[in-house]
Amino acid sequence: MTIQQQPKIVIIGGGTGLPVLLRGLKKYPLDITAIVTVADDGGSSGRLRDEMDIPPPGDVRNVLAALSDVEPLVEEMFQHRFKTTNELSGHSLGNLILAAMTSITGNFVRAIQEMSKVLNVHGRVLPAASDSVVLHAEMEDGTIVSGESKIPYSGKRIKRVFLTPETAKALPESIQAIRQADLIILGPGSLYTSILPNLLVPKLGNEVCRSKAKKVYICNLMTQAGETLDYTASDHVKAIYDHLNHPFINTILVNSENIPKEILERYSEEHAKPVHFDFNGLYELGLEVVQGEIMTLEQGVIRHDTNQVAQILYSMLLDETNRRFEA
Repeated sequence: MTIQQQPKIVIIGGGTGLPVLLRGLKKYPLDITAIVTVADDGGSSGRLRDEMDIPPPGDVRNVLAALSDVEPLVEEMFQHRFKTTNELSGHSLGNLILAAMTSITGNFVRAIQEMSKVLNVHGRVLPAASDSVVLHAEMEDGTIVSGESKIPYSGKRIKRVFLTPETAKALPESIQAIRQADLIILGPGSLYTSILPNLLVPKLGNEVCRSKAKKVYICNLMTQAGETLDYTASDHVKAIYDHLNHPFINTILVNSENIPKEILERYSEEHAKPVHFDFNGLYELGLEVVQGEIMTLEQGVIRHDTNQVAQILYSMLLDETNRRFEA
């Protein structure tokens, strides 16, 4: 099967959830486009963003590594984070390479393209916007918190999030990928700081809403203190709809697997608990609900099972493309 014949899938997100999903999907014959948030302002990414006036490279770096096909040692080197007492402290080598490549080429998108060649990346990796954006949150008490890294620590409930500058532009390549997609995936990832910053980029979110492709939301396994405390699955979807002013998701993928008690106890210390899948609420939103044992534990941390999720999504994609062909 040539790349032109492969089903086209667009995955939108950021943080730790997106790379986990992509490691499973890259094993299938798919034309993958990953659209990655550029709202990060913390850690190494934030320092490079401020010092070099470039989009934050961290989320992009993780996605490149996830989609790469290189020797494990090369990927480990790309992801290596320096632990020194000088200016290198906290920086990952991949972030520095992307920053250097941006300086050389004069363009962040071009830097990603060149690194994709070096790492033999399966698919395309695109930033959600051509330039850095700043994420702000309006809290329920009316106060505004600015900065993606600060929002979860405000101690207040989020009413809405928004981006500046309002003139941020989506890449033409992203718009084209969305228009040509057979399947569009949202998540998994932090609702307000990984998923919505992509959809709020002018035109990008509108194109997702208008797309005729099947749209699947991979619901988070756990709630997140500072973002989605006590949120049900339908609360996650409603928040997305409130920001886009349009119901557009067709299917939600939820976990049916029990989480060990000792893990739940540890997460409770972080004020996190399993997302309650309120099926009646989801059905009222007109959603198809797909359940699966899609959870795994990695060093005591709950993650989506990359292979199980990828298998479910690939089956959905085959069903969707077959349905279109028969129609």
